[in-house]
Amino acid sequence: MAEPVDSAPITAVGRGGAQAVRLRLHITPSARRTALTGRHGDRLKLTVAAPPADGKANVALLKFLSKRLGVPRDAIRITSGMSGRRKTVVIDGVDLLTAKGLLGC
Repeated sequence: MAEPVDSAPITAVGRGGAQAVRLRLHITPSARRTALTGRHGDRLKLTVAAPPADGKANVALLKFLSKRLGVPRDAIRITSGMSGRRKTVVIDGVDLLTAKGLLGC
């Protein structure tokens, strides 16, 4: 799948009038803690305490974003990078300014 034209790590996504954002992430699994740790090139860097095996890091990612942004886990979709470090995630039910504020961007 091609990368979005906009290289910002967080962008608004038009979904028929609904609020949604797209996050471009670089994930480091098996870290000491799960946290946003800055930028990695054109992506937000997120360390995840869970190992990458059996999708545990993806589950930890969804849980972290759900809690941080105050949205249900089923509002968050990994749209690319399911088995890699470079992931694109779409989150429904949050607008761009709110997401940036809650993520510290």
